[in-house]
Amino acid sequence: MKPLNSAIFLKAVLVMALFIAMPLHAEPDAKLWPIMKEAFFAKRDMQEADFIKIDAPRRAESGAQVPVNYSIDNAAAKGVVISKLYVFVDANPIPLTATYHLSPGLGNFQVATRIRFETDAFVRLVGETADGKLYLASREIRAAGGCGGTVDGDEASIRASAGKIKFKVDQPITLNKPTAVTFNIKHPMRTGLQRELVSQGFVPAFYINKVAFSYNAAPLLSIDVGVGTSEDPYFKFNFVPAAVGKLDVTANDNEGKSFVQQIDLSH
Repeated sequence: MKPLNSAIFLKAVLVMALFIAMPLHAEPDAKLWPIMKEAFFAKRDMQEADFIKIDAPRRAESGAQVPVNYSIDNAAAKGVVISKLYVFVDANPIPLTATYHLSPGLGNFQVATRIRFETDAFVRLVGETADGKLYLASREIRAAGGCGGTVDGDEASIRASAGKIKFKVDQPITLNKPTAVTFNIKHPMRTGLQRELVSQGFVPAFYINKVAFSYNAAPLLSIDVGVGTSEDPYFKFNFVPAAVGKLDVTANDNEGKSFVQQIDLSH
């Protein structure tokens, strides 16, 4: 596997700075992706993949809360095993929205979540195998205004509520069958691009940057969360329990705080 290095990340940031200076496009711009692909993945080969799917509205009501579903069909993949899934919104100022680290315990991976769009764009899913092969799926979505704008509210109460978790598993579980997990954490997910309503100064970035799930102490799913994830991050996914046990989640934010919760699953 070939992880993204700091030089590639810096290059991507510089490329997106150029995008910010350009006029916003009324329609998704397919020309952005080749530049971004080069920035993040250099000249590595990437194949189109119909076994990676994106389900989302063609037009979203709000650019701040765009519902999306990502899935991988293992049967259709014909032996290709995706271990990492990168999510990009190619016209966002910070395009890498999240990175999902997958495990076999998820079965046919599928997740429902909510993301942000600054303007009409393509969602790009890049699946990576353990030996570094890359596979691409894309979908066009029309939505705008989700990354910048102004923020207002009682700062003390916002910070007091940040980190409160709602965590649920459909029970009773059936061993070796898909079981639904729903996770929601209260957090403003400030992008660093928003302005304070009165002063118009930029509000510092403040966001959840990691969510990790484990079952019976074995890693199940971890997510590197970016600011392209909507306020109050939400993830609903399936896993396949082989035995009864304990499902744990730990969420971390960019200020070093950790939030944990556990569910004891009985057969």
